[in-house]
Amino acid sequence: MTQVVRPPITAQSPAQPGASFGGITRQPSPTPVQRNSPNFPAIQASPEFTALRRRLRRFVFPMSALFFVWYLTYVLLAAYARDFMSHRLFGSVNVGLVLGLLQFVSTIAITIAYVRFTRDKVDPQVAAIRASAGVSDK
Repeated sequence: MTQVVRPPITAQSPAQPGASFGGITRQPSPTPVQRNSPNFPAIQASPEFTALRRRLRRFVFPMSALFFVWYLTYVLLAAYARDFMSHRLFGSVNVGLVLGLLQFVSTIAITIAYVRFTRDKVDPQVAAIRASAGVSDK
């Protein structure tokens, strides 16, 4: 009869650089490649970036508030003004249905307005900031 003799398992302390777990050894991580990245804190502190943020906020916040009020009005009318919402305009079409469809129309209109706003007002400023920071478009 042949006897198999296995060597005893010895534990390595975690402080050793070649410590492993289940045969997996920890390799030192490769040094990160240094790139000439833009100075983001300087860009954020620049007056151009501040103006860009202000311009964007002047569009986004009022538009968001307007849509929220419009949506909340629709929900409140649907919950508490049943007689008004069920008023038939023509055939089976009532006020609630028209206002519900106008929710979709207003969402599309806001999206189109935002795309036009960013294309005409924001994107040129972003391109100027990127150019001054030395970042090329890919």
